[in-house]
Amino acid sequence: MSAGTVVAGVDVSRETLDRLEQFAALLVKWNPAINLVARSTIEDLWARHILDSVQLAPFLDRLPGTWLDLGSGGGLPGLVLAIVSNEVSPNTRFELVDSDQRKCTFLRQAARELELRNVCVHSVRIEELKPMSADVVSARALSNLSVLCGYAAKHLSSGGFAVFPKGAAYLDEVHEARNTWRFHIEEIESMTNKDARLLKLSAIEHV
Repeated sequence: MSAGTVVAGVDVSRETLDRLEQFAALLVKWNPAINLVARSTIEDLWARHILDSVQLAPFLDRLPGTWLDLGSGGGLPGLVLAIVSNEVSPNTRFELVDSDQRKCTFLRQAARELELRNVCVHSVRIEELKPMSADVVSARALSNLSVLCGYAAKHLSSGGFAVFPKGAAYLDEVHEARNTWRFHIEEIESMTNKDARLLKLSAIEHV
């Protein structure tokens, strides 16, 4: 891979690419002990996890505020986006939340080794997290859309939005969520799975 490489539609420098590769190596190293991602996906780590996370980077759009990533686990997408943001949105701060202390240890160690000074890790259950007034809330493979709307409504700032990657059954989740939530939604086709979508939600309100 050379300088100026396009990763999941995002132009990244050699330095950013090196950090992404370093992160991938750390994830592979820690995974046997903590099970950060399914072992069956390790051989396809870049497509299944790294690229799938990088494709959220356009939502940064030089965001000056806070990106809250819930259920961060192995740093997907939180740490990946923190790496990319150093280049495309350096003033964004990432708040990563996970209730598993071992996974939080990985997140903190990876952030140190990758010199990511824009990352703060919270080892707490999401339900116990104080309102964060975040500009963006994300969650990957965490829960159904109805539950995620509840989290987003609590933690988003006025005018903020949420972005949730969802699989092929995303429409079922949208229909179910509308039973209890009102929201504006934008559906963006995933770059890593033509049947999946990135769901951008705003103006989330309980019915």
